[in-house]
Amino acid sequence: MNEMKAPEVPLGATDHIPRRSQFNDETITLAHGAGGKASAALIEAVFINAFGAPDVTALTDSAILSVPAGRIGFSTDSYVVNPIRFPGASIGDLAVNGTVNDLAVCGARPLWLSAAFIIEEGFEVAELRQIVADMRIAAERAGVQIVTGDTKVVPRNACDRIFITTAGVGLILPERVLGATRVIEGDKIILSGAIAAHGMAVMIARGNLAINAPISSDSAPINELVEAMYSAVEPGSIRWMRDATRGGLGTVMNELAGDSKWGILLDDEAIPIAEPVRGACEMLGIDPLYVANEGCFVTVVAQENAEQAVAALRAGGATQAGVIGEIVSQLPQVVAIRNGFGGTRLVDTLVGDPLPRIC
Repeated sequence: MNEMKAPEVPLGATDHIPRRSQFNDETITLAHGAGGKASAALIEAVFINAFGAPDVTALTDSAILSVPAGRIGFSTDSYVVNPIRFPGASIGDLAVNGTVNDLAVCGARPLWLSAAFIIEEGFEVAELRQIVADMRIAAERAGVQIVTGDTKVVPRNACDRIFITTAGVGLILPERVLGATRVIEGDKIILSGAIAAHGMAVMIARGNLAINAPISSDSAPINELVEAMYSAVEPGSIRWMRDATRGGLGTVMNELAGDSKWGILLDDEAIPIAEPVRGACEMLGIDPLYVANEGCFVTVVAQENAEQAVAALRAGGATQAGVIGEIVSQLPQVVAIRNGFGGTRLVDTLVGDPLPRIC
């Protein structure tokens, strides 16, 4: 997808790491975060082995990148999901996909990521390798490179096993200008896929609910879908985009209504929700509109280009993409949803967090 190629840069963390360091440890110790030989061995054996570095002896604390003139997107996020592995994903690919998607919905083509790890003493190295492998696979799928990073180890009980922070940089083409102030009456609201799967998958994986349902997280990169949509519509017809993560679709729609000053009317029957997800939400008394997603996004597109945008998303693999609502002048700064019987209800801003630590 990307015409640019990342320069030959290393994953920076420690200077002068020797080649082929001996590493036979099975658990993380405080020494692995001290910056000495144990740190060097961990970085080379686990991180460099997964993410790559063309010249291991040249590792420094920063990646040196060549960026063309113009605008760049820059995003950062931290991941503390519990449990760290759940149906369909793990904290590793979630950390990559989340930052890639944050860049994509601002119109950027994601290029490079950094990754910082806070690891609890006693964490098993084998599990760390699995998480890092998940990150490598996710980065390859999204077409990005992890080019720099950091590792810290804290004593037992000082954190919950492992936390990951990723930051990303992407190129924004000149014609891509997004914002709530660009939205106008009559624009269509398009959703790229089914909602609420990620939050439900994490909740069920925690094992403290009497629910057994075949639900997997939707964690996935969306940048290829965004590129396909941009290629299919006229310049300027994509007005606004967001990935509906924490707070879900309902919260994102309220943010758009408040920022744009327009009203939003959604079609309840047009919003795709898998039946197992819908059933789990009903059992827990949770509205799926407020459940987090990690692999779908919502966008506002000019009315005359909505069909082309949906067709491009479906051709790119988002088979459930479709128009779920429109921008209206009635009820300014309010979100309403219309059901199949012709009635409507208001969709308020989420208060509190019914699903903590889902990303």
